[in-house]
Amino acid sequence: MTAAGRAPRGGISIGVVLDQLRPDFPDTTISKIRFLESEGLVSPQRSPAGYRQFSGADCERLRFVLTAQRDHYLPLKVIKEHLDALDSGMTPAGVSMPRLPRSLTLAESGARVDDFVRDREVRVTYEELVAQSEVEPELLGELQRNGLLRTGSAGFFDGDAVSLARAAQAMAAFGVEPRHLRAFRAAAEREAGLVAQIAAPVAHQRDSGATARADEVVRELSALSVTVHALLVKSALRDALGR
Repeated sequence: MTAAGRAPRGGISIGVVLDQLRPDFPDTTISKIRFLESEGLVSPQRSPAGYRQFSGADCERLRFVLTAQRDHYLPLKVIKEHLDALDSGMTPAGVSMPRLPRSLTLAESGARVDDFVRDREVRVTYEELVAQSEVEPELLGELQRNGLLRTGSAGFFDGDAVSLARAAQAMAAFGVEPRHLRAFRAAAEREAGLVAQIAAPVAHQRDSGATARADEVVRELSALSVTVHALLVKSALRDALGR
């Protein structure tokens, strides 16, 4: 590695950290690593010139955070609590991430929060949807009638349909019917429209990297949109419950 590609002595640069993480977490970006730092989840040292110097322990913390987000759908506040516990020696260092209650999580095969790759295409037939989701056809029919499950032009569901059906079934156990979820669909479409509006000018730039840059914008904005949405719901619940 050349001096230009390496952080000052004592650590590695943020670019090298990104190279190490991306094979397992392809949607990770430098801006996301900086954001996690700003949230106090990792604290790399700084060189006299102000460059970040990530240690091996810093990289492991980032892997812990990204795994918790991807596989367990944990908010950053909860992840930080786990890290603080580990730092305090309250939990063995080799402990695995705990699972959330099944009824309150997406299916294990569900989409990642930051998994918004545009060219990802999975075709699911209706029969496969029934078999894989284990959701009753009556509920699936209600989800379709309320516009929550839709097939593409070729008549197939996409790869997220199974997770969506399972999540809807879990919510139905609390008395939330498919008709109540139409508001979720409307909000999602508004958020997607905003992301598309911002990404479109990037995609239309006349150079070979325009599509890749637009995809990066879509992934980052989509992940941030999900985060903002979750935090706003959390805040609204505190107000509604008087907490």
